[in-house]
Amino acid sequence: MIETTVVGSYPQPDWLVDKTRYRETVVPRIRMPELWRVSVASLEEAQDDAVRLAVADMQHAGVDVVSDGEQRRESYFNTFANALSGVDLDHPGEAINRLGKRQVVPRVIGPIHRQRSVFVRDARFLRALTTRRIKLAVPGPFTLAALAQDEHYRDRERLAMAYADAVNEELRELEPVLDWIQLDEPYLEARPDEAKAYAVPAIDRALAGLQKPTCIHVCFGYAFSHALAGTSKSGGYRFALELERSRATHLSLEAAQPRLDPSSFDAIRTKTLVLGVLDLGAPAPETAEAVATRLRAALRYVPGERLVAAPDCGMKYLDRASAGARLRALVEGARAI
Repeated sequence: MIETTVVGSYPQPDWLVDKTRYRETVVPRIRMPELWRVSVASLEEAQDDAVRLAVADMQHAGVDVVSDGEQRRESYFNTFANALSGVDLDHPGEAINRLGKRQVVPRVIGPIHRQRSVFVRDARFLRALTTRRIKLAVPGPFTLAALAQDEHYRDRERLAMAYADAVNEELRELEPVLDWIQLDEPYLEARPDEAKAYAVPAIDRALAGLQKPTCIHVCFGYAFSHALAGTSKSGGYRFALELERSRATHLSLEAAQPRLDPSSFDAIRTKTLVLGVLDLGAPAPETAEAVATRLRAALRYVPGERLVAAPDCGMKYLDRASAGARLRALVEGARAI
């Protein structure tokens, strides 16, 4: 049987976050407490309840490896990026995002260091909720460096290596609790020429010393973001397949919405492919048969023991009913193989 997982995020309840504000920022890079509808005094309890709902949906659908749906995060990026020393939280900077827009980002004014755990409490809470295998994602060093205004290192590679050390400290503390560890690296494809220069050494530094399965997620950006901007996704990867050289054991690649040619998977010889088979930009959920068809196409190039079915990307910008239906189709399609 082909196993199933999620990429990370799952829709947050309307009573928890103000979703109209997401249209203004899409993926916040600095902290945005105004997104939360719940008072500070009640926020942790409300987030815990939202995690329970997300995990229940994933288990009900039959997903094999679940996450906490990132219910406590304003984005996949900003919680970790703004928890490190060396970042001026009061005076953020600016950078150009993958869609060519200026965006407010962390401003690095000193050495990057991790002073405390960021996600360990989240991991332990998730572990207590389910007997299924669990995973959490942390933003990867290349993407962290790409979305920072650097006034200290003044060298993107040096900045990425500093982030890699901080990420590695976090992952080492998470590893005893988790079954899978994931790095989110969407900016590998936004800046493939830079990625070729130093991304693999930075990623390997972030993953150094880890023994459990390690996954790198690469995508072309949220379907939600592209829909707002009126842009489309690339039909092929310019860098991601070079991650075959990395320490990671798994590669998580978006493939459904960009209609990726499955023959490109032939380049993945040693990694487990976590294949995106749910197009999160589609107006309606795929059927189980559509999922099975995509998986059968991939099986021409990747053996079943190295194939896992997943959504293209995080699901947070969907409504919960649609997300649940898509997960059920994912599991049913994988079981039909």
